Amino acid sequence: MKNQWKFFKSIHFKIALVFVLMMLLTLETVGAVFVRQLEYQNLSTFKYSIQLKPYVNSSLKRELARKDHFKANKQIQTILQDIDVSNVDEITVVDSRGNIRGTNQTSQQSLVGQKNTDSDIKNSLYSGKTIEKNTARGNNRYYTLVTPLINSAKNQNNIEGAVYIRANLSQVYHNINNITLIYLFAAVLSIILGLILTLIISRAITRPIEELKQQTEQIARGDYSGHVQVYGNDELGQLAHAVNNLSVQVEESQESTEAERRRLDSVLDNMTDGVVATDRRGIVTIVNDETLELLNIGRDDVVGQPLLKILKLDQKYGLKDLIERPVQEFLDFSTPERKLILSARFSLLQRKSGFINGIVCVFHDVTAQQKIDSDRRQFVSNVSHELRTPLTSVHSYLEALLDGAWQDHTLAPKFLHVAQDETNRMIRMINDLLTLSRMDSGTQQYNLELVNVNKLFNYILDRFDMIVKNETTTKKYLIKRDFTKQDLWAEVDTDRFTQVIDNIINNAVKYSPDGGTITCRLYENHNQIVLSISDQGLGMPQAAIKHIFDRFYRVDKARARAQGGSGLGLAISKEIMESFGGDIRVTSQEGRGSTFYISLPFEAVEEDLWDEGEA
Repeated sequence: MKNQWKFFKSIHFKIALVFVLMMLLTLETVGAVFVRQLEYQNLSTFKYSIQLKPYVNSSLKRELARKDHFKANKQIQTILQDIDVSNVDEITVVDSRGNIRGTNQTSQQSLVGQKNTDSDIKNSLYSGKTIEKNTARGNNRYYTLVTPLINSAKNQNNIEGAVYIRANLSQVYHNINNITLIYLFAAVLSIILGLILTLIISRAITRPIEELKQQTEQIARGDYSGHVQVYGNDELGQLAHAVNNLSVQVEESQESTEAERRRLDSVLDNMTDGVVATDRRGIVTIVNDETLELLNIGRDDVVGQPLLKILKLDQKYGLKDLIERPVQEFLDFSTPERKLILSARFSLLQRKSGFINGIVCVFHDVTAQQKIDSDRRQFVSNVSHELRTPLTSVHSYLEALLDGAWQDHTLAPKFLHVAQDETNRMIRMINDLLTLSRMDSGTQQYNLELVNVNKLFNYILDRFDMIVKNETTTKKYLIKRDFTKQDLWAEVDTDRFTQVIDNIINNAVKYSPDGGTITCRLYENHNQIVLSISDQGLGMPQAAIKHIFDRFYRVDKARARAQGGSGLGLAISKEIMESFGGDIRVTSQEGRGSTFYISLPFEAVEEDLWDEGEA
């Protein structure tokens, strides 16, 4: 159905339709004039053929003027019978008084001598003018002619009577209809032949146009391989040449544009920064993958949307503000799962004329930089605070000694002992800071060796047991061991590993109640060596667990400082374990103690390859 309507909408059909309509209009106009003229000529000829000859009119006028009506009527009848008019149906002669004096119809002889009732005859007798009419009776058409008989003797126009003639026009119109039918047949035949010829001619004209249309559609689809056939050097031929040249130029331009687009896409896709481009209304048109990854959204959620709305800046800036004064903004897209801070720099896309095509926004992830800056400020603040307290204490005691307290044999040793403790505390802190600095810079050296973790862990715990037995301490505790019987081997630096265990157990001892139990476990889980150290201390709130390995972080700052802690031990422990390919984590519940878990990669080793006494 659509293809049929497509044909009727084509220029092929329109050319044929216009030609046929013009031919039809021409033939109709010519036919109307021809038929009208034919009718006029035939009627004129017919009217002339039924008119009575002048001598007949003279004879009738002479007879009507006679006094003897009887003889005159006979003579009139004779004259009418002698008239040879084949197309005339009725001829009636009426005198000036309106009496019928004769008729050529045999069946109407009884009317002779009677009064005529025809109004046309009366009007002609009264006015002296000839009256002619076309009338219709049933399916027949008649022509009636009333001619007054005027006697012009002695310069007097006396109306002697009138002649009424009625003739049948059927034969005249029959001939006209026949000729009209012949003309219509010829016209229809001409239209059909003209239509066929028009279709052939229009096909010859529209075929190049159709090929041009197909070629342009092919170009629009991106296929430039075809060419339009040139049939001549006329306007259509010149147009075909132009389309072929256009195809070549568009293909070259498209290839150049495509190469530039691929180059631009490659640059955008390989950029470490996010890039977003908009049109002049601020609607996003181009976005690279880095932006989608940074904002954690889909391409369909960005393209076609206002840039300011996506960046949540629509309440702060308008598009006009960015166009007049491009700015740099820091955007916080942090979520509970991740922290993300972006630096967004806006710039304009302008033509040489100064017309602004749109806006380009470049995103740079400054989360790490912001964190480094924040950590640096916090580090400086913490170091200053941590060093200021012991320095202030040492300074105060030294001033007291200088003021004469050195002579007091009771106070002087106490003051010197406190100054020595604070100095040792600062030395330990500085050593820890140096260790962290070497770890951060990657210059920390590790002496890795494959050791039996069971024996090494036991060895470290034995030292703490000896401390409890051999020294008098203010706090007593019990170390409970729960080790697997399987020998577990790992590649570690024994000194640094011992430092980690010492730090965790020291913390367990510090924060456990007197007489508490410290439970140490060792087992293998999914190719991981797991060490756990549990205490019965105060525990930690849930908010503190995620910060416990941060530098200088203390759950109870006052108590930790009083016990000599620097807040760096756990941070150093985490760095050491990560350097061994392991990890350290903690679980805690306030009032019930904490448990530290240390995991290391498990190294499967045949037992007979190692000395039984080797740690």
